[in-house]
Order: sequence, then structure tokens, then C-alpha cells
Amino acid sequence: MEKELNFKKMIIDEDGIRRIITRIAHEIVEKNKGTEDLVIVGIKTRGIPLAQRLAEKIKEFEGVEIPVGILDITLYRDDLSLIAQQPIVHRTEIPFDINGKKVVLVDDVLYTGRTVRAALDALMDIGRPQTIQLAILVDRGHRELPIRADFVGKNLPTSREEVVSVNLRELDDEENVLILSRNN
Repeated sequence: MEKELNFKKMIIDEDGIRRIITRIAHEIVEKNKGTEDLVIVGIKTRGIPLAQRLAEKIKEFEGVEIPVGILDITLYRDDLSLIAQQPIVHRTEIPFDINGKKVVLVDDVLYTGRTVRAALDALMDIGRPQTIQLAILVDRGHRELPIRADFVGKNLPTSREEVVSVNLRELDDEENVLILSRNN
């Protein structure tokens, strides 16, 4: 039986998310010494609007259009058989060459590291980037694999009984990061 999720606390509001995107966009440009050979790839689902927002923010202050791609990792997941008998596979849309590029991989929450590992496998099947960097809105800890983010919006220590819920306007009609708790 599935445990019910209950609201516990709002961690980041709409303004907070906007500030985090602005800060991470600046950090990306600074770490890469500009925008040359830079591409951004969002992991389905919530990594996509975050990737698009980062690219828009970089364009705002650098005047450069950064290519944005979409990565579907469904078939690369190590828990595929636990998800569904016939998983729904969307499309990876990376309409540019990633060979020799500085790829910034974007997702909403970093937890065990398994999603990022799957994304790395998927990217390496597409090409051979110069570097792959990871930008995350929320790092909640509990890593099972040796993966860490290069750019972190907020470190948020959580218990395994808690769920971090990221809501973005493009998908959820609201904008915030919540902690939910599992109740029996």
C-alpha cells in the first residue's frame, strides 16, 4: 500500500528559484570562462524547464544563445523493471553535436545519483563531450553512487522518509520546492 504524502514545509518560493537560476547561470559562465563550446542539456522532466531558464538567463547577461537539449534517460535507468512493464519512452532531443563541447547537465533534485549515472550513460552514447558538469536545483543527500553536482541551488539535508517536491510553472502551475512527509 502506497503511503500518503503530506505537506511539511515550503523550502524555496518562486523568487528563491529565480535567484538560484540567476546565480547558477553566472557560476556556469564563470567556471567555463565564458560561453564558448557551452551547451545545456535538461534531464526529463523538470530538468528541461530549468535548462531552458539557465540558457535564457545566460543570454540575458552574455548576449549569447546557448543550445539546449532534452535527455530522456528512461531506457538507461537501473530500476527500469520496477517502473513499469512497458516504460513510456519519450524522445531525446539534442539537435547539436556534443563532441568536444562543455555539457551542463541539468536536473531538479540530486538524491541517490542513479538518475545522473543514467544520464551520463545516455550522453556518452550520443557523443564524446570535452566535459560534463552537473547543475542541480536541490541536493538532498543520501548518495548511493560517487556523484556530486558542480552547481547546486540549495543543499537540503532530508530524511529518507521525506520527499522533495519541485513544482515549476511550465509543468505544475505553481513554482516552489516543498518537503512532503510519508505518513502511514
